[in-house]
Amino acid sequence: RILIPRIKLAPSDPNLPIILQRPHFAVRLSFAMTINKSQGQTSEKVGLFLLQSVFSHGQ
Repeated sequence: RILIPRIKLAPSDPNLPIILQRPHFAVRLSFAMTINKSQGQTSEKVGLFLLQSVFSHGQ
């Protein structure tokens, strides 16, 4: 099992009439590659495979 904690981000502007909060998931990209092939390469697309739904209300 992997736990993905939700972090609530809120703007720090005191002039806003309401506080908007947006949950973020702290996810770190990790992959395995041999040392000779990994130098200077980046990932253009990344996917998540979740066995259970973590989003609600059509998000």
